Amino acid sequence: MEFFKIHKDIPFMRYALLFNVVSALVFALAVFFLISRGLNLSVEFTGGTVMEVSYAQPADLAKIRSSTAKLGYSDVQVQNFGNSRDVIIRLSVEKGVTSAQQSEQVIKALRADDPAVVMRRTEFVGPQVGEELVTDGLKALGTVVIGIMIYLAMRFEWKFAVSAIIANLHDVVIILGFFAFFRWEFSLSVLAAVLAVLGYSVNESVVIFDRVREAFRRFRKMNSTQIINHAITANISRTIITHGSTQMMVLSMLLFGGQTLHYFALALTVGILFGIYSSVFVAAAIAMELGIKREDMIKTPVRKEGEDPNDPNAGARV
Repeated sequence: MEFFKIHKDIPFMRYALLFNVVSALVFALAVFFLISRGLNLSVEFTGGTVMEVSYAQPADLAKIRSSTAKLGYSDVQVQNFGNSRDVIIRLSVEKGVTSAQQSEQVIKALRADDPAVVMRRTEFVGPQVGEELVTDGLKALGTVVIGIMIYLAMRFEWKFAVSAIIANLHDVVIILGFFAFFRWEFSLSVLAAVLAVLGYSVNESVVIFDRVREAFRRFRKMNSTQIINHAITANISRTIITHGSTQMMVLSMLLFGGQTLHYFALALTVGILFGIYSSVFVAAAIAMELGIKREDMIKTPVRKEGEDPNDPNAGARV
């Protein structure tokens, strides 16, 4: 399905150097902010107090967040648990305040608004749990990266594998850079969004690489730059349909999903936008710089001694 068809190839690769310079600068800024500011890790990573409270009627999550914010707790997670009346509250570690003092202050503030609120449980999640989550998250990220490289190397060619993984890591670092610069909360849901962006971005790269391989077979007189320009141009309509519909869904979560889905949707929004950009101006450009050529994509037949050179079925592909 296509909304439109572009009959003249757009010379994307003519501006590849310019876009690569821009990408390098944005990437360097993201790394700088990650080093200088670091990520604003959530309670799941840093440890803190977890409270479960119950209301007689559906809980007003916005009001609960407002009440805890008045106590000076900025890093607070509030979400429903099981049903609309049960609420989980996660508080980060505060200097000079024990977990018991935190829970006492919070329940007192909540009962000032609704005396019927009941404390179900309260517990302290130590930083050891947070450290374990960080380690597991990094392992998951590393496994995804290695799997993508193996898949692309087997399906296409090692030059495409290298260019795609650089483009995908470019997306991940930029997402993390945004979270470091704006001090957005980095939670497990955001980590899940980052991993989702990796898969989403590589899918776009695979589609473009498929078009490149197909164009190498169809257009014998085109050079590598012209082939890549044609592949990207031929894929524009599909990109608009696929990413446009996905972005509308993600924006719906961002605008109407509430606090629980806010940073998850925000990470996906940034990741999708940069994923489209990197697939075209990073992955394709790097593949061109690595010298991708027709011989890499189409193996020439090797004829056995004594075979008729005019026989189209003679020879085997290697």
